[in-house]
Amino acid sequence: MTHQKTLSRQSWADLALLSLIWGGSYLAFSLALREIGVFTTVAFRVGGGAVLLWGYIMIRRLPVPRDLRLWGAFAVMGILNNAIPFTLIAWGQLYVPSGLASILNASTAVFGIVIAAIVFSDERLTARKLLGVGLGFAGVSATIGLDVLREFNLTSLAQIALIGASISYACAGSWGRKMMSDLPPQVSAAGMTTMATLFMVPMALYVDGRPTLNYGIATWGALIQLAVFATAWAYLLYYRILNTAGSGNLLLVTLMVTPIAIALGAVVLGEELNASAYVGFGFLAAGLLVIDGRILQRIRILQ
Repeated sequence: MTHQKTLSRQSWADLALLSLIWGGSYLAFSLALREIGVFTTVAFRVGGGAVLLWGYIMIRRLPVPRDLRLWGAFAVMGILNNAIPFTLIAWGQLYVPSGLASILNASTAVFGIVIAAIVFSDERLTARKLLGVGLGFAGVSATIGLDVLREFNLTSLAQIALIGASISYACAGSWGRKMMSDLPPQVSAAGMTTMATLFMVPMALYVDGRPTLNYGIATWGALIQLAVFATAWAYLLYYRILNTAGSGNLLLVTLMVTPIAIALGAVVLGEELNASAYVGFGFLAAGLLVIDGRILQRIRILQ
């Protein structure tokens, strides 16, 4: 069993902050989409995030990549990790509650385990991982429900789009490990958000038209949250946690984001979720805890 780093108080604080930031991104999408189109919202998010990340790189004097092949890898990463999932999540939230979107997005780690096992020889599916993946898929099925099969509509399609976002994130994780593991992570983040911006801005102009910028306070606040906090700051915070607490502890963020998103959706937007959504998240959470492995280890110790 993989040894997990012990979390310090600072690491716990960072995990809580990152969970709050990413949990708030679902609320921010819902607020922004009241005035702005999907593609424009995503373009603001990746564009603003890219500018701030490059500012960080300039201040820290980190090396700027000049290899065109590396920029090609950034382009793929930007599409898989930013353009596609952000767009699918935003579009999905036009038809489903933000809390439900966060539950379905929690399946990213489950899909990531499966895709990594396919791509990398050292990521084989152990019995523990298979159990966790099975529980995760059960959670996804319970969250979506049988209504998707009986009555296929925009709500059904939105839920499938949110699952597609999770699969795209999972593919991005394997792509990043394969192609960009030798780079400073902050540079990788700046590179991929830059390439995502180059992809999203033309799409936004074509589909949504030129932005008026005459938005309300809530919309501007949502855009600032998405670009400044949920993208630029979140990436820097994510990599700090990765360095200090290890990749295994980052699974805790997935577990913490969803309750925050559900609470914010209920309090601010008045959202109500079906019981099946909570059952589904219960299965997903159980699957993630099994994949993490520590809770099983503690159970054995107590026996």
